[in-house]
Amino acid sequence: ILPRQQLAREYGFDQVGAPVPEGVRLKQVVDSLPPEVFELSEAKAWRAVALSLASMAASLWLISAVPAWLLPAAWFVAGTAFTGFFVVGHDAAHRTFSRNKLLEDVVGTLMMAPLIYPFEPWRIKHNQHHAFTNQLVQDTAWHPVMKDDFESWPAPARALLTLVLGTPLKCFASIGHWLQWHFNLGLYTEQQRPRVLVSLAAVGAFMAVGWPLIWAKAGAWGFVKYWLMPWVGYHFWMSTFTLVHHTAPHIPFKHRDEWDAAQAQLGGTVHCEYPRWVELLCHDISVHIPHHVSTRIPSYNLRRAHASLLENWGQYMNLTALPKHWKLLQLCFSDLHIFHREANYVPFDHDSEGKNPLLQLQRNVAAAFT
Repeated sequence: ILPRQQLAREYGFDQVGAPVPEGVRLKQVVDSLPPEVFELSEAKAWRAVALSLASMAASLWLISAVPAWLLPAAWFVAGTAFTGFFVVGHDAAHRTFSRNKLLEDVVGTLMMAPLIYPFEPWRIKHNQHHAFTNQLVQDTAWHPVMKDDFESWPAPARALLTLVLGTPLKCFASIGHWLQWHFNLGLYTEQQRPRVLVSLAAVGAFMAVGWPLIWAKAGAWGFVKYWLMPWVGYHFWMSTFTLVHHTAPHIPFKHRDEWDAAQAQLGGTVHCEYPRWVELLCHDISVHIPHHVSTRIPSYNLRRAHASLLENWGQYMNLTALPKHWKLLQLCFSDLHIFHREANYVPFDHDSEGKNPLLQLQRNVAAAFT
């Protein structure tokens, strides 16, 4: 058995990609893509808006119609539909929604406002993630915990971080990321702040108008039922998509002097297949490797670009599927925590005298089912 095949079984992958050769440059990968994957279609872009609006309306009706015991399922569907709003804004942020940049800013701001997601500050930090994917210090998405930082924190803070990032609560950790990155004006330059303030004002307007209207119409329980729980469902997908795209036992974060763009974007990003209805409502955001190879590819062309990459660079690509390969998520919860130069990650209890009960329970349960 080839080592990569064995690793794929152990880590929860259909394929663990071979290392991208040293001489390969990202431009070579981009240039190998067919020109049509970069073509904008405003009709397809607006079709995505229509699909997200229609699916969200249908989800809210579903929440109103199902018996109480089925509400979690309805909230899950609504959270998935809500994620489509983010993906439309995501296309607008990457300038793949329209040739009119002002229109893209308006659409992105309006689609993200109901998520309480300020478009411009997110766009700035998200572009930083794309520029420095899997680079230590610079990447803003799922950066591993640094050992010195973790050991310097008081015991209650370490315990809280272990609870959040060392259990399935990790699938909601984007809420912390949202609070940390997108509302602090100190993270943005004076030149960036006016546009950041416009986005914050849009979010504030939705909170000032939308929330009271929901409360007035449906009461406190209606606010929880029709907005809060779908919003939590959205963060489940926001966390899970990005976690799986950028966290795996064999994919390293590297220091600046070791980092390589082709290795990070082609070989350091994960493609994950989900049930088709999820991918439909989320506009194929899970087809993620071509998006990291070039952010100029609209969401509706990602599958065509992915097929091209498989044909030309397939041996270097990391491929998985959920819920088929649940093992990957379990490893993300129980073991992939602290940066380690040789092992890539070590768990929170790596240097402890005994195993952390929460982490070990997950390992034992996984072992019983594999």
